[in-house]
Amino acid sequence: MLTVSVKWQKEVFTAVEIDTGQPPYVFKCQLYDLTGVPPERQKIMVKGGLLKDDADWSTVGVKQGQKLMMMGTADEVVKAPEKGPVFMEDLPEEEQLVSLGHSAGLFNLGNTCYMNSTVQCLHSVPELKSALVKYSHSGRSNDLDQTSHMLTVATRDLFGELDKSVKPVAPMQFWMVLRKKYPQFGQLHNGVFMQQDAEECWTQLLYTLSQSLRSPGSSENLDTVKDLFSIELASRIHCQESGEESSETESVYSLKCHISHEVNHLHEGLKHGLKSELEKASPALGCSAIYLKESRINGLPRYLTIQFVRFFWKRESNQKAKILRKVDYPLELDVYDLCSDELRKQLEGPRQILRDEEGKKLGLKANKKSSGSKDDDVKMTDAEGSSNASGESSVTTSQEGVPSDKETRLTGIYDLVAVLTHKGRIADSGHYVAWVKQEGGKWIEFDDDNPIPQREEDIVKLSGGGDWHMAYICMYKARSVSM
Repeated sequence: MLTVSVKWQKEVFTAVEIDTGQPPYVFKCQLYDLTGVPPERQKIMVKGGLLKDDADWSTVGVKQGQKLMMMGTADEVVKAPEKGPVFMEDLPEEEQLVSLGHSAGLFNLGNTCYMNSTVQCLHSVPELKSALVKYSHSGRSNDLDQTSHMLTVATRDLFGELDKSVKPVAPMQFWMVLRKKYPQFGQLHNGVFMQQDAEECWTQLLYTLSQSLRSPGSSENLDTVKDLFSIELASRIHCQESGEESSETESVYSLKCHISHEVNHLHEGLKHGLKSELEKASPALGCSAIYLKESRINGLPRYLTIQFVRFFWKRESNQKAKILRKVDYPLELDVYDLCSDELRKQLEGPRQILRDEEGKKLGLKANKKSSGSKDDDVKMTDAEGSSNASGESSVTTSQEGVPSDKETRLTGIYDLVAVLTHKGRIADSGHYVAWVKQEGGKWIEFDDDNPIPQREEDIVKLSGGGDWHMAYICMYKARSVSM
């Protein structure tokens, strides 16, 4: 055992013991306790250079009473926290919401899971929430009936409660007004409210909002719901027997995924859903004839809603039965090949820009067709602005609120943001649940009043094939570029 003194900066530490049976690293740890300088930062001058952690003391040449020089900067002294620990339940509700990363659940008021899951999915659309916030109690137009106005106000207030509360919300007012507007949701069986179809609730609520959120006489948000959800279809109607042919256009709020023994994937089901047979009177034949209707998408929405046609009327049992067949669906959906030739041409430019932008992220060179555009002229965004029938969007607005000369253009590529599932074998029973992607990217399963975090890879497993939750409605958000 040796005793030495160590000079560090202006301080001198005397009678520091060295156990020569231990490596120099142990000695450095002693000095760390005295000076606060971590061993890796210590530079101790000895004969022949600097003292190494694993050196042999017998070869270092340190003598009894020797004065050693050390250089190095100490760690900052850790200050005691000014405030003690704060538990989440002690935070204000607004801060608790930020910590949780998701909004509140909804109490089941008696077979109202169909309504709760619909509300949670639509609540995830920020543009719809913004339009509702602007809707006032006195904002009812002359052509809007009172119950539609009341349902719009109730939807706005319920969305607001979900955003402000960390505890489950009881949607009593919304449910009362929904039943008043649409009495079928108030059906009773043995004194108990019956289970209803979530797709019907979704459709009726969107129809009401499409009527109330119109802005007649205003150039902004002429029809919010149509801008967000409406799909324009161009159809060719042909009769093989008579050779008659006609065309028509229509707007719908969802695409149908028809399920048969041939359908294993969403894309196949959508193709089936765009073809149908009609029986109607033929002027040329003077009798009824079969017409084939083939449709193409001619205008894209910012939010694409898809219904899996899982329920059908079963005559034998006189009830709605459910198709349990597994139908896979993707996190990213490309509908380019379902579009009309006219719309495809309009999508080509934005799609090339999107590919180039994604290529840049991977370190690839831009395609020559679009490489002439400056980096600052193109930016990938979520779908913003109001899209029109061609899949184009309105002029964007800068952060300062000044309109810019760039347009947000849709690409025909969509990302999954919500899934509404049904568990059970019969439409008039079972259980509905909403699975919603949050702004931060994580998924939450909203099982009535119980929000549960889920992994993204588990979301695409809700594809059916058994008695587990299976997708009934999928909502996709458009991927777009600013041009």
